[in-house]
Amino acid sequence: QGRLVESGGGLVQAGNSLTLSCKVSDRSFSSHPMGWFRQGPGKEREFVAAISPSGLREIYSDSVEGRFTISRENIKNLLYLQMNNLNLEDAAVYFCGASRSLTTSTELLDTAPRAHGEYEYWAQGTQATAAS
Repeated sequence: QGRLVESGGGLVQAGNSLTLSCKVSDRSFSSHPMGWFRQGPGKEREFVAAISPSGLREIYSDSVEGRFTISRENIKNLLYLQMNNLNLEDAAVYFCGASRSLTTSTELLDTAPRAHGEYEYWAQGTQATAAS
């Protein structure tokens, strides 16, 4: 179990971009699927994006697909969320999370889960807001 610390939140004009970062203090970072979730005012936490341990598989919610990009640098234990063309509906607290490793008896599965229950460890969240 490691710590997850986020940075990069802020306020931007609608249509502009932000990049969020998540630093993970876990030497086995490269074996864990990672994800981003968000929670807007008065709303429940919702899935945004996820990435497999290798970084080769990415999944996105319908609302952000084509605008957001999730990526990772395993050597640096870093997870990113590049958010382009932000709109008012994207305003939320964004959380990075680490999923449990999914394995067979012989190998690590390179999967990217979207279910909240798959993620065991979370950062405290960072606010991202787009203003008109």
